Amino acid sequence: MAQTTRRAFLAFSASLAATPVLTSISFADGHADHIVEIKGHSFSPANLVVKAGETVEFINRDGAPHTATADNGAFDTGRLGRNDVGMIKIDAAGTYGYFCAVHPNMRGEITVEA
Repeated sequence: MAQTTRRAFLAFSASLAATPVLTSISFADGHADHIVEIKGHSFSPANLVVKAGETVEFINRDGAPHTATADNGAFDTGRLGRNDVGMIKIDAAGTYGYFCAVHPNMRGEITVEA
């Protein structure tokens, strides 16, 4: 009985390892026009200029969880763990300040041109 249970467990574990896990939140189509890395408890680049309709990918390189949350609520990547990716797309021109909801002193800004 123990052998069968162990064998079943190993087969189940192997199937989990082969199954891709969705760890990103995507508001876009999976193609990023711009990348912002989160590392050292800061956004890099902290200030970004994009065109309306372009996508921005946030990648958390820190061990701590982070978010990219717009001051005005226009976007929120949700909580990103290490190496998690959140992708956003902003269609309306304007300037969007954003912060990390976990570490509010982390700030950035995206300027969207028409």
